[in-house]
Amino acid sequence: MKNKPLLLLFLVVGLTVDSLAQSVFIQQTQPSRQSAYAAQQLASALTAKRYVLRSKSQSVDYTIRLEQPNSQLGPEAYAVDKQNKQITITGGDGRGLIYGSLSVVEDIQNGVALAQLKSRREQPHLPFRAIKFDLPWDTYRHSDALDLHYDTCRDTLYWKAFLDMMVANRFNALSLWNLHPYTFMIRPTNFPAATPFNDQQLAEWQSLFRAIFRMANERAIDTYLIPFNIFTSPEFSKAYNVNPKLNNLDHHHFIDGDTSEIVKRYTRECVTQVLQEYPELTGFGLTLGEAMGGMTPQQRENWMKATIIDGMRLAGRKTKLVHRIPFSSTTGSLGVTSIDTEKLTRKSIESEAALPFIEGPIWADLKYNWSHAHSTPTLVKVHGGKLFDTYFKPDPTTYKITWTVRNEDFFCLRWGVPDFVRAHVAANNQSYVGGYFLGSETYIPAKDYFTTPGSPVDWRYAFERQWLFYKLWGRLLYNPTTPDAVFSAEFVRRYGSSASRLLEAYSLASSTPLRLASAFDFTWDFSLYSEGMMGFDANKNVSYISVNQLTTQPTLDPNYVSVNDYVKTITASGSFGKEKITPPVLAKMLETDCQKALQLVRSINTSANRSLLYEVADVKVWANLGLHLAEKLQGAVALQTYRTTGQEPQKQEAIQHLKAALRYWDDVVAITRPLYNDMPLVHLAEQKGHTWEENNKLRFHWAKLRPAVVKDIELAENAQPISAK
Repeated sequence: MKNKPLLLLFLVVGLTVDSLAQSVFIQQTQPSRQSAYAAQQLASALTAKRYVLRSKSQSVDYTIRLEQPNSQLGPEAYAVDKQNKQITITGGDGRGLIYGSLSVVEDIQNGVALAQLKSRREQPHLPFRAIKFDLPWDTYRHSDALDLHYDTCRDTLYWKAFLDMMVANRFNALSLWNLHPYTFMIRPTNFPAATPFNDQQLAEWQSLFRAIFRMANERAIDTYLIPFNIFTSPEFSKAYNVNPKLNNLDHHHFIDGDTSEIVKRYTRECVTQVLQEYPELTGFGLTLGEAMGGMTPQQRENWMKATIIDGMRLAGRKTKLVHRIPFSSTTGSLGVTSIDTEKLTRKSIESEAALPFIEGPIWADLKYNWSHAHSTPTLVKVHGGKLFDTYFKPDPTTYKITWTVRNEDFFCLRWGVPDFVRAHVAANNQSYVGGYFLGSETYIPAKDYFTTPGSPVDWRYAFERQWLFYKLWGRLLYNPTTPDAVFSAEFVRRYGSSASRLLEAYSLASSTPLRLASAFDFTWDFSLYSEGMMGFDANKNVSYISVNQLTTQPTLDPNYVSVNDYVKTITASGSFGKEKITPPVLAKMLETDCQKALQLVRSINTSANRSLLYEVADVKVWANLGLHLAEKLQGAVALQTYRTTGQEPQKQEAIQHLKAALRYWDDVVAITRPLYNDMPLVHLAEQKGHTWEENNKLRFHWAKLRPAVVKDIELAENAQPISAK
């Protein structure tokens, strides 16, 4: 969409208060897509507060002047200056202009009159703040939990809402992940049979992607296409006689790579054609792992250079690049990290940065604490194991490290702990850090399949339910000094003054999954699902975490102590160092915070607002899960002490704690059963011993896990001392 050749955009709005009316004139001094978007957001906010339009600047009460960018402010920074009846918003660039305008919008929405508007300055802390979004077609895994988002994600209204959320929360990059995205976007010139769609169908797909990239550009959001490798479409495999396993119909991720000339040429030409046909697509990403078995790290890098990198070169324009750090140092698709692989990867990234068609810096990405960054802000591991210091020493000049904060831990319950996000950012404040990716791989925030039918709620899409999650991460990545008052004000704007303490309640109650994930070590996606108190069992299936498993599982955070290690030390020496978070200490933390959270929401009347009912209910659920965990930890300590010492009172204590844990679980069920459907989870579709079809029909709800909670009590009742076995 081309900009209209207008010097000024006049938007008038007026507030009716008794017989008084205030008018506003919004002036764009240098019209652009970004200034038009900023003006529209201001106009909508003012109109909602009943300001009335004037078409000229004469005799208005206020002028809001959207100034041309001032590079001296710096990228993404902004200044809002109020002098008498004129409000001037200046950005260091188009993105900064939008952010400055949205800061004024936020004040207006919160009831701040223009007369009380204050001047302010703000600049970004981290330059890269991205959403990781897995598209629901040709998904990494097969599951109803992913497929059910198909129609929602093909609706441009959904993307408009999602992109509006992103820019309001200062996210500046959208990364779209897909096994093989090309044939949804182009008909490859030299491989036309690779695309499964007729001309009309392909045109519809192309219209969708162009709309996404156009709307992102209007909001100054960069877009990245990140395919997995080495996959092709089923139609390509059939038409060109290529390994059928590459089409991923059966989701064989860990297969040998096909480095044949035809696959290499096809991939390279697809990259070039996509970049040429979608000029608003900002960049590409490299992922080295899936379908690249049998290849050494050097061979994987060589393949990427011959396909995606060379395809970028042939596109004839500058492109940004995400180079995902490989997690395998072996020829297997799954492997371990190594210093040699780090050296090789750093050399490759630095050589890519020297290429004239790549716009730097390159974003070199790593998974923070593997698939469960919502654990401890301390970096313990990355995908594949230990991270060495090769990427940081010496300090890189052509690339920046980005951290992927995966969320495979809570999809249903709302979450928000501002101090955890601040601690995360503070722990990663080094000069080599460029920013973060935020998102899931086994969950798509599109269709709301959680909420039971009932009276209307104030959200349509799943991501809107988790508004606090996105607002906290986005705003604090942009500026970690953003005060809690900003987030509390949003609760008040949505639900009234009775919701003013909901932020504090969420901060206390939804620390529960962070503490569980700090105390329970994990690796990949399905090894832990904190929201469901589920993790890998001995058969590598996802099940309710039993008291036995909670006892023996090592901790993730080195400051935490496992039940097993605690009991061993106590029975041997009678004491434990105060500096560690032992199970009794953790149980006390959970009890204190969760009881306080329940107290904070006890007086909130939700009878007239179903949306507020869900907000309060989720606090109660997290709090009761935390209290359940606290009782279970105490039960595990008592049970393991009984097994070690044979003291009968310890056994009875364990039984009582586990019965209390069941009562809290029953409270969770009572709260959630009328509010939440039985939910499909990708986790459940990967259970062993059954067909995929059988597993795909499995559904999650806390009520379904009650029998497993009861088994903990039975296990304690039947326990015997180790010496008696």
